[in-house]
Parts: sequence; structure tokens; C-alpha cells
Amino acid sequence: MEEQAVVLYSAPAIGHLTPMVELGMLLLTRQPSLSIHVLLPNQAYEGGSISSYIAAVSATHPSITFHRLPPTSLPPDYSTTSPHLETLALELLRLNNPNVHRALVSISETHRVRALVIDFFCTNALSVARDLGIPCYYFFSSSGAGLTVFLSLPVLHRTTTKSLKDLDTDTVLRFPGAPRLLPSDIPELVQDRNDRAYELLLESATNMLMASGIILNTLEKLEEETVKVIRDGKCVPDGPTPPLYCIGPLVSSGDGGKAGSGGGPGNDKPECLTWLDSQPRGSVVFLSFGSLGVFSAEQLKEIATGLERSGHRFLWVVRSPVTGKGHKAVSTAEPDLGALLPEGFLERTAGRGFVVKSWAPQVAVLHHGATGGFVTHCGWNSVLEAVCAGVPMIAWPLYAEQRQNRVFMVEAMRVALPMEEAVGEERSVSAAEVEQRVRGLMGPEGEAIRERMQHLKQEAQAALNPGGSAQVALAELVQSWNIA
Repeated sequence: MEEQAVVLYSAPAIGHLTPMVELGMLLLTRQPSLSIHVLLPNQAYEGGSISSYIAAVSATHPSITFHRLPPTSLPPDYSTTSPHLETLALELLRLNNPNVHRALVSISETHRVRALVIDFFCTNALSVARDLGIPCYYFFSSSGAGLTVFLSLPVLHRTTTKSLKDLDTDTVLRFPGAPRLLPSDIPELVQDRNDRAYELLLESATNMLMASGIILNTLEKLEEETVKVIRDGKCVPDGPTPPLYCIGPLVSSGDGGKAGSGGGPGNDKPECLTWLDSQPRGSVVFLSFGSLGVFSAEQLKEIATGLERSGHRFLWVVRSPVTGKGHKAVSTAEPDLGALLPEGFLERTAGRGFVVKSWAPQVAVLHHGATGGFVTHCGWNSVLEAVCAGVPMIAWPLYAEQRQNRVFMVEAMRVALPMEEAVGEERSVSAAEVEQRVRGLMGPEGEAIRERMQHLKQEAQAALNPGGSAQVALAELVQSWNIA
């Protein structure tokens, strides 16, 4: 009998690849005979190493095969005025269709390909799947509220003439099923309607409506109203919305090779976990900002001062600062804590504070009994990990869709307090704000969030159990593929 396969096409950055691979693992729990093939395009810019992660997955899941696609290159005459690194990534993915076509034809020689699941950055592969008669599904690895914004982009484009960046700063933007947003909350990639990045993402949002289905990594009970709005077609008033499958919370089952988060399998127990073992239950604030989150040297000093003044215990992942503007960059240099942090800080906070260089095993830290709060960059993977661990959050967005995630987390989901930035291009946060928010989360102000997170932790477990919402959605998805 012909072996059956599902092909996953991921954007190359680790934050996109990890949930896509977790989806593959989840499919195997439902259909162990399935063969999972992951297509990996080359990276347009350094987005964190994925090699160790791929090696760890390959060693433990022989049914998952990774296909590194040949490099693509832009035409010699290519030029763009877009300031975003992601524009280059989107352009290269657009040019990758011949490689995707060849890979799908090659896999089809030995397998019956039941579906192609694409990252929303890989929108152009929809036409390849259509040409080959393969059903194509979008995998949206951010929040349901983020999906409502994305689905609404074509309507917003048709009904407005101004770029978001040119609207008054207090203009209220309304999207079905989402809290009110300001223009500055929307990701920078779609701020300028004359930018090539905007054009490419608008195309992706339009193409999504032609997909066979949308796979959403969220917990239904976390975004109940939003999910209903999407299913009722309110984001797409002039046409059908593809079937929606909420298969979350889909989080990393461990930290094997995950960039910026932890040591791989087989390593000795990290020192920070041993330190947590000696701390009182629920007493430690964990600060970690993802695989691409970095701060200036000045901002690191403000964080340190705020943590010290808060009087609370903390576990803080510090990465080397990078020069230039923006938070989003990768620095592989080991941080010099003595030079970066205020003089005497490490000595004064010894015992109640622990500073980790560059990475910590995030899933393990969040599930540790001593961890009582999480200062996060609002990356969706991290948010779901905190929900599964029942840990309340302070939302400090840095890039991508994280600023709108903060609004969703604070106002709709009620799982976080907001870290407020200073007005201005640098969006810095003062030591006083860090101190106030940490005290707030760990004190009476955070009580309602703590209670809600414990409830959501139980809901997340229930969703993943047999008969739960995620399992039902997964069964419906696999059923739509007619897998024998």
C-alpha cells in the first residue's frame, strides 16, 4: 500500500519552524503511519541556528524528514526601498516555487501526498499545490486575534487610502473579535501600504481565503469569542472563510536545541534549575525575550536597576547587546555581565537573583514550582508555554506582531500586565516601570491574573486530552485529508 504523507513548508526562522514541527509530531500521535516531510528554504538573514534543533528532532522522530531546498537568489537587478529584513525573506520565498514544485513531485514518487501545510510567509506555494492537485492549508502560528487582523487586511486595504503609519496616533482601529488597536500596535511590516512587505503580506492574506483550511495554534478557551467571530465569517464579509482548526496549545515538548531557550537532551541539569530548586514556591520572576530579542546596554542597566529595587527574586536571561537601532538582531557573543550590568549589581542581588548568559531552558523554568511570573516579549510560542504552565505574565513587546499581542494579552485574554514604554522611537522602558510592574504582578494587583492562569492551565490540559477541543479539531483535520 502506498505510504501517505503530509508536507509542511516552514519559513526558516526558528520561531516559525518550531511550531510547524510540533504540528508534525502532533499529527503522528493521531496517525502514526503517516510520513511527515518538512521543506526548509534557505534563510534570508541570520535568524538563529536551526541545525541543532533539526538534529534533535531527527534523532527522536524518524517519521519526520527534513528537506533542505536549494538556495534561491534575487535577480541581479533587484532593488527595494523596504527597510525590513523580512521583505528579503518574503521575496526569496516567492522565488522558491520551482524548488517546492520539484520537492513535492519527488515526494509524490514514493508517497501519496495528502496535504501541503504552509507557513503564512510561504503564501506563493498555494499555486504550486493547486497545479499538483494537492489540498493546501495555512498554518497560522500566532494568536486567533492576530488572525482576525490578518484576515481583515484585504478589507482594510480596500476601505482606506492612507497608510497606517500616516494615521493620527490616537486613531482607533477595530477588527472583528479583537480589542481596539492603535496604528502603532500593528506590525511594522504592514504599516506602509507603499512598502513591498505590505504588498506581499496583503497577497498572503488574500490567498489565505483560497486555502482548503486554516490551522490555528491557539487554545479555544483562551480566545473563545475571537474564534467564534472567525468561524462566523465576520472577518471576510464578502466571501467564505476556510474551515478553522484550533489545534493548540501546541508548544515545544522540551527545549531540544530551541534557539535562546535551552540545552538539548542529554545535557546536565542547567545551573539555573538547580538554583530554582532552592527558591520558595511561586517567588521568582523569569525574564526571557526569545531567540531574537536583544536590548541596548542602557536598557539592560534600567532592567537591572528595576529588578534590584523591586525586592523580588528573579531569573534573568541576558544576551549581548547589538549596536544599531531595533531590538531584533542576533548576537552570538557571550555577554560580559560585569561590564553590562550596574557596578555591584550581581553581588548585591546574590541569593535572590540569578542571571543566565544567553539562554535558559524556558519550558522547564516556566513549569518549575518556584516560578511565579514571566516577563516576556509576547512571542506567541512563549505566551502559550506560559499558559500551559499557568504562569502570569508581564507583556513587553519588541518586534513583529508582539505589540498587538500585548493588547490581546492584557485586554482580551487577561493573562498579563502591560510594560509601558516611553514615547519615542527607541521605546525604552525605565527602571521605575520595571520595578512597578514586577511588584504589581507578584503582589495583589496580579492576583486575578494568577487565578485566571491556573484556570487556563487546566483548560489547556483538557483541550489536549482525549475528547478535548484540540484533539477534536485534529481529528477533523486528519479526516479532511481522507487518510486511510
